Order: sequence, then structure tokens, then C-alpha cells
Amino acid sequence: MKKNKNIIVEWEKFNQISLNKNELDEIFSNYFDIFPWEKIGKKSIGIDFGCGTGRWAKCVAPKCKKLTLLDASFKSIKVSKKLLSEFNNVDFLVADVTKTNIKYNKYDFAYSLGVLHHVPDIEIALKEINRLLKKDAPFLIYLYYSFENEPNWFRLLWKCSDFLRKTISRLPKNLKMIICEIIALVIYFPLARLSFFLEKLNFNISNLPLSYYRNKSLYTMRTDSLDRFGTTFEKRYSKVEIIELLTSSGFHSIKFSPSKPYWCALAYKK
Repeated sequence: MKKNKNIIVEWEKFNQISLNKNELDEIFSNYFDIFPWEKIGKKSIGIDFGCGTGRWAKCVAPKCKKLTLLDASFKSIKVSKKLLSEFNNVDFLVADVTKTNIKYNKYDFAYSLGVLHHVPDIEIALKEINRLLKKDAPFLIYLYYSFENEPNWFRLLWKCSDFLRKTISRLPKNLKMIICEIIALVIYFPLARLSFFLEKLNFNISNLPLSYYRNKSLYTMRTDSLDRFGTTFEKRYSKVEIIELLTSSGFHSIKFSPSKPYWCALAYKK
């Protein structure tokens, strides 16, 4: 898996160090709401595939004995080391997830959030992740969803935004970052705050674009705008496709989170 250069730019600019702890905890809960923490303890060894800044690891490390942060980018690992400097139970590995050179059946749990939908060789990556896990070890994955549970107008809106992504992501670095900042300010922020106020008035906001960000900071919106529009490769998956991917890669007992962000899925190694 080659690390997308645009993701590296994102983590250099938005290192998450200044992200409010309460907001980090809330976002962490959104992603990990189906994770079986009762199976994880002080003797457990885990791994974060595509760690980025290490923001998830900051919440996971206190819950386990040892946590490995793996990323294909040396710069991402450098940022994560700074964010996690207070922890003595984490180690760092610059490696491609498709060929880690780690011995098999090593880890008690693993997670990969918001990474594998940006790479073309996801099947190879999932099989390598499976190889490294112990039998029945839980694996949490987050992949962009294909809007199969959204109305037709929503999917049409996404197609328009995807055209913009393909154009913006190929622009020079500085121009691309400026445009992504503008998108966060004039699209993400107003729509998110609209959802916030409509929810207070007891309106159903479940299908409103960007309603997930209704109580998130502008910092998070800027981060995700760059992640969304700054990357040259993006693939979206339906529930059925995710089940097929995980099953063919050696996982079983697949479960999906019922709430946003979609799709977070939990599976176990066979």
C-alpha cells in the first residue's frame, strides 16, 4: 500500500495536537461504539494500521499493554510520536501494510480507520492484516460508504462533489489546500450549523449533507475537507461489498455500527 501523498500533507497541517480533548473523545466514541472493549485488557497487544497523527492511539493506548502504530509515511510517524510522547507502551513502524515483515498471529486486536478507502490494493492489505492477528481477534475498520442508504438526490449531490474532488486533488499543493479551506468555511461549516439548529427544533436531520459535523469544531471540518477533496484516489463501499471483502480476507462475525460515520465494521479473524 503506497501512502497517498495528500494524506501526508493533511497530517502535517492538521496534526490533531490542538484538537479539544472532549471533541476527540466524542469522535473516538463515534468510531469505536461497536468495538468489544470487554475483550481487551492490560495484557492485550494491538496495532493501528495507517495511524496518521496517532489520534486514535491516544485513546486506545491507555486500554492495553502494548500498541503498535504503523504508517507508510515517516512524516506521519514523526507527528504521532510527538502526540503520544507521554505514553511508554507504544512503538512505531514505518511500513507498507501489504508487506509488514511482522510475524503472524501476533496481535490481540487491530483497527484501521479512514485509510484503506484511499488505496487501490485493499484486498491485499486486508489479508495481511488478517495474517497478523490471533484467532478470533477483533478488527475494526472504517470505509467510506457508497450512500446505498441515502435518497437519490443525496447520491447525485455526491457525484457532483466527487467531480470537484478529482479536479481539486490534482491542483498544486498550496492552491489545493486553500480551496479545501474555503470548502470547509463556506460549505461544511454553514451546513453543519444548519443541522445543529434544525436538530434543536426537532427536525429529522439524518439525510442532511454534513449533519455529522453539526457539533464538531471548524478544525475537524478543515481536517476532513482536506481528507475528502485533497486525495486523488477514493473508493466507496456498500455493506455488501465490505462483507465480501472481509469474508474473503479471512474474517467472520461481521457487525456494522448503526450510526454515523458510515461504515464502521467490526469483524473477527477466523
